[in-house]
Amino acid sequence: MIHSPNSFHYPPAGRRDFLSWIGNGLGSAALIHLLGRDGALRSAEVPGEASNPPPHHEPKARRAIHIFMCGGLSHVDSFDYKPELTKHHGKSLQTNERPDVFFGKVGLLHKNFWEFKPRGKSGLWVSELFPHTAEIADELTFIHSMAAETSNHTPATFQANSGFRLNGFPVLGSWLSFGMGSETDDLPAYIVLPDPRGLPAGGSINWTNGFLPARHQGVAFQTKGTPIHNLRPARKISAATDLASQELIAAMNRDHLQQRAGNDVLEARVRSYEMAARMQVAVPEVSDLESEPPEIAELYGLHEERTAETARQCLLARRLIERGVRFVQIFAGGAFGRPRNNWDSHENVVEGHGREAGRLDRPLAALVQDMKRRGLLDDTLLLCTSEFGRTPFSQSADDALGAGRDHSQYGFTVFLAGPGLKKGHAFGTTDDVGYKAVENPVTWYDFHATVLHLLGIDHKRLTFYHNGIQRRLTNVHGHVIDGVLA
Repeated sequence: MIHSPNSFHYPPAGRRDFLSWIGNGLGSAALIHLLGRDGALRSAEVPGEASNPPPHHEPKARRAIHIFMCGGLSHVDSFDYKPELTKHHGKSLQTNERPDVFFGKVGLLHKNFWEFKPRGKSGLWVSELFPHTAEIADELTFIHSMAAETSNHTPATFQANSGFRLNGFPVLGSWLSFGMGSETDDLPAYIVLPDPRGLPAGGSINWTNGFLPARHQGVAFQTKGTPIHNLRPARKISAATDLASQELIAAMNRDHLQQRAGNDVLEARVRSYEMAARMQVAVPEVSDLESEPPEIAELYGLHEERTAETARQCLLARRLIERGVRFVQIFAGGAFGRPRNNWDSHENVVEGHGREAGRLDRPLAALVQDMKRRGLLDDTLLLCTSEFGRTPFSQSADDALGAGRDHSQYGFTVFLAGPGLKKGHAFGTTDDVGYKAVENPVTWYDFHATVLHLLGIDHKRLTFYHNGIQRRLTNVHGHVIDGVLA
C-alpha cells in the first residue's frame, strides 16, 4: 500500500540516514502525485480527490483557455446583429412593464454603434468592433441566448465563474483541477492571468477553490514584469546549498504536517513551496515570450502599445497549455471605477468598447489562429464570456438618446471554439432588439455543464461533499446544450 506523505516520521538518525529518509519521503510523495495525476489512485488513497473521477465519457478536449471580458460586453454592438434596432432607433422600448435594469435610467433605443457584416463561409454576423475576430468567424460557436440571474457586476461575475452569485464557491478552473488533475509536474493545473490594470469585480475570489482542497485554487501570474514575485532567492546561492535547504525544509514541513493531520490549508502551503522549487526552472522558460519567432510576435501585436498587454496574456496562455497546464483564465478588463478600464460602458460605448476591443481583438484572433496552426485547437477549448450584456436602449436619466448602455442580464452573447463544437454556428436568439433571450435560453448552469461535457465530465457526477450537501459546479440545475455540439 502507498502511504500518504503525512505518514512519514521525522528521522532521529545522522546525515546519511536523514538524506536517505528525505529521498524516500519525497520519492513517495512524488509517486503519489504522479499516480494521482494519471488517474491511477482514487479517493481512498488520495483524500480530497474526486470520488467519481473523470473521464465519465470520451472527452473531446483535454484543457481550456477562458477569456473573461469584465464589465459587460454589448452583444448588440459586437456579435448579435439586430436590424430592428436601426429601424426603431430613437424610439421607446415597448414592453408590458418598465425594463428592469441596473441603474433604471432607460433611454431610447439606440442602433448598433458599429456596422455588422456576414463573415466567412458561415455568414456569422460580426461587427467592425472586432475586425480581427471577424476573420476567424468560421472557427467560432456563438450562443446568443445567454441569461444571467443578476445585473450587478460582483454577483454576476461570481456566477459566471462559479455558478453561484455568492462568494465562497469553487470556480470552474478549480473544479477542473480537482476533477482532472494536472498534466504537468512543474506548473499549477489552474493559472490566472489578470488584467495588469486591476482585478475583476470581487477580486481574487474569482479564482477561489471555495470548499475544495486548497491546492485547487487558481495561481495568478503577472503579465507585466516578473510573473511571480520572490520565485528566486534574494541573493545567489550554490545549487548544493539550495538543495540542502529544500531537503531540510521538506523534512520539517512533513513533521509539522504529521502533528497537524487533516489541515488542508497547511498541506496546500507545503505543496505550494514544493511546487515553487520546480517552478524556478519552468516559469522563466514558459514566460520567455521574446523567444517566440518575430512573425508570432507580429501576429499577436506583442510589441505594439495598444495590444501589448493582452498579447502577452494570450501568448502566455498558449505557452502554458503547451506545457500541460489544465486551465488558463485571462481577465480582459481591469478595475472598476473612474476612469473605467473595462467593458462597463455606461457613459460612452464607442469610447469604452473601442478602447477594450482595441486591446483584445487582435490577440484573441491571433490566439485562435496560432492554436489552429499548432494543432492545439484539436484538443483545447477556448471560452469567451462576459458577466452579462448591455441594453439595446441607451442609458439616460431623461428618456433621451444617450451614448452609453446599461447592464442587461436577460439576453447576451458568449462564444466558444475548439473540438466537439459546431464551427461557424449560432445557437439561440434574443428578441428583435436584443433585450431578452427568446429562443433556447441558456443559463450559466447549462454553459458550465456543456464545458464539462466537452472535457469528458458529467456535471452531475463531479461532486464534493460539503456541509451536508453533495455540491457540484451546476448546483441542482443545468443541462448540456446539444445544439452547439458537433
